[in-house]
Amino acid sequence: MTMALDHSCQVQRHPLVDRGNDLYETPPEATRALLSAERLPRRIWEPAVGRGAVARVLEAAGHEVIGTDLVDYGIGYRGGIDFLMERFPPPGIDAIVTNPPFKLANEFVAHALKLCPRVIMLLRLAFYESQRRSHILENAGLARIHVFRKRLPMMHRDGWEGRRGNSGMAFAWFVYDRGHAGPTTIHRIDWTTNRGDAA
Repeated sequence: MTMALDHSCQVQRHPLVDRGNDLYETPPEATRALLSAERLPRRIWEPAVGRGAVARVLEAAGHEVIGTDLVDYGIGYRGGIDFLMERFPPPGIDAIVTNPPFKLANEFVAHALKLCPRVIMLLRLAFYESQRRSHILENAGLARIHVFRKRLPMMHRDGWEGRRGNSGMAFAWFVYDRGHAGPTTIHRIDWTTNRGDAA
């Protein structure tokens, strides 16, 4: 990584006081749509597991999930693990699948690509249009982007008890494969029917 990159793009340690919990649970519909669109390996690392929203859906589909998080939520996954400081994935891991903390999305993607040959991240669709993210969007193995036809249900902060609705932002699953060469393909998926077919 070169010095020309601005501070927000660099993979580095961020203190807890700056990062906070940043927990916005992923709607299960999003992960089910991914399972319909992609054939995932059996053993998966979820490094921002939170309260297990993504992991539980993957486990229900028969996958073995190693869940870690900066915070220990006391639900059986490993807390106190700073993903950005990890230098090796857990043994036998074939893919990283996560909805990364919003404010650390750049860092999570860049670091995951160093650790694992297959990386799948739930990100804002606008993530794809950035010039400063070219190093993780171009010639970095980004094989497919699965865009939701309809906005996902809102991802509220942890403990939210107010009104619920659909998200005001467009999200997509970004699928990286280290062996991929060539252009990125874009598909539309439907979480309302759990279809993952390209359209």
